[in-house]
Amino acid sequence: MSTPLQGVLLQLTALAFFVAMDTVIKYLTGVMPVPQIMFGRFLFHLIVVAIAIRVATGSLPWRTRAPKLQTIRSLCLFGANFIFSTALFYIPLADATAVGFAAPALTVAMAAIFLHERVGWLRWVGVAVGFAGVLVALRPPILTGESAPHWATVLPLFTALIFSVYQILTRKLATIDNARTTVLHTSFAALCMTAVIVPFVWVPVPGWVWGAFLGLGLLGGIGHFLLVLAYTRAPASLLGPLHYTQLIWASISGALVFGQWPSLWTLAGAVIMALGAVLVALPRRRT
Repeated sequence: MSTPLQGVLLQLTALAFFVAMDTVIKYLTGVMPVPQIMFGRFLFHLIVVAIAIRVATGSLPWRTRAPKLQTIRSLCLFGANFIFSTALFYIPLADATAVGFAAPALTVAMAAIFLHERVGWLRWVGVAVGFAGVLVALRPPILTGESAPHWATVLPLFTALIFSVYQILTRKLATIDNARTTVLHTSFAALCMTAVIVPFVWVPVPGWVWGAFLGLGLLGGIGHFLLVLAYTRAPASLLGPLHYTQLIWASISGALVFGQWPSLWTLAGAVIMALGAVLVALPRRRT
């Protein structure tokens, strides 16, 4: 099997793990408040990540040279997860996934503004196409002639915005701290943030929920490991557009577990956003 093909298969498997994690979260929103779900998720995610790093390196590199940036990045992760999990309570999994696809276009725009990265005209076209896809996926009445969609449909858009800031900070921190340090700080800080809220909303839960929390930690931890491994096997330009296959997994999962199918507007918007992502991922022409 060729190395790029291995990367593609690893990426597809990682994305399937992430959709499985979102499916579990959506199911748990019917059992307990979102902060309680997030507490369980980040608790076991930190345990899984810490064990993996300890086994791989023999140490836990906690010391950071950019504590403020690490804190802001962790706050972004907390906010993005909180908003997206709230959206999952109200709208179908596929709809939330599709609207969240605005993140690549937003990241490109922010990289140009805040990191002063050079973005060619073709990538700006990709950004514009991506935003057009978002508008279609949101099903505005001016396009559909229907009543306005559920208010929670816009929540994944805010998630995408916050996640784009998270990505920009990730790029910045990559030049300052070790990646393992960033992973540990993000997981620990996000857990601390949920720990402040969760005592005020905690509800008694059956024992199987702790198994679900462990499952969330494993799905997230293994998924991120496979994602990193994929990028050692294949270039980002090949793997990036594969993120849009999440909609396939989300549609299947939503239909099988919750009996919810994505609308044609959602699918059309996702296709348009995928086209925008392909334009963004195209290599710059050298002059």
